[in-house]
Amino acid sequence: MNKFIQFGEKVDGYDIPVLNEREIRAAAGILFLATYTSLMFILFDGNFIPIKYVIVFFLLDLLIRVFINPRFSPMMILGRLMVRNQTPEYVGASQKRFAWSIGIILSASMFYYFLIENAYSPITGSVCMICLLFLFFEASFGICLGCLLYPVFFRKKAQHCPGEVCDTKNKQAIQKVSVAQLVLLALFIGSLFLAPRLLNEQFSKPPHDLFKAPSTVKSK
Repeated sequence: MNKFIQFGEKVDGYDIPVLNEREIRAAAGILFLATYTSLMFILFDGNFIPIKYVIVFFLLDLLIRVFINPRFSPMMILGRLMVRNQTPEYVGASQKRFAWSIGIILSASMFYYFLIENAYSPITGSVCMICLLFLFFEASFGICLGCLLYPVFFRKKAQHCPGEVCDTKNKQAIQKVSVAQLVLLALFIGSLFLAPRLLNEQFSKPPHDLFKAPSTVKSK
């Protein structure tokens, strides 16, 4: 029973239970895709059915992770299958449990509003955006936003964070960002705001079939 209901794995060289960050990121990416896609159904078709299924599976998956064992979470199993050939990156389990507990609160509120009340509001929209933000940062950058709050609530430092960001250390040269790079980034972001004014007319033209000649309008 102790091996069935537990949180984290015991790995040689680590004095606390750990989890494989690569599996976690893979699972977060899968959940992000499912949640984002279901929200697109709402945005473009007004169809709320997909998000209701996603919320049920999302909440159930997190409940299994936190209260039974992450090893039996369907998304974690799928994530393990996807990254099974990659070298594990171990992270502390305790801060992940706290972060996933936040996820349970968020998904439970969505469950209440969407499935019990069968209603939507700015509250549900905001919660969805928060969930997407958490999943995106985890999957794309390996940044656990919920884990950042762990020291605030538990008054102790998290151990074995992804990329060892919990440890104070000097950045290597390859990690530093120069002034020139920041200027280039600022110019790129500025161009994103300028481009619509300069290119909107050209980009607004409907595309034609590649294998057919573009239709021409005969002048009178």
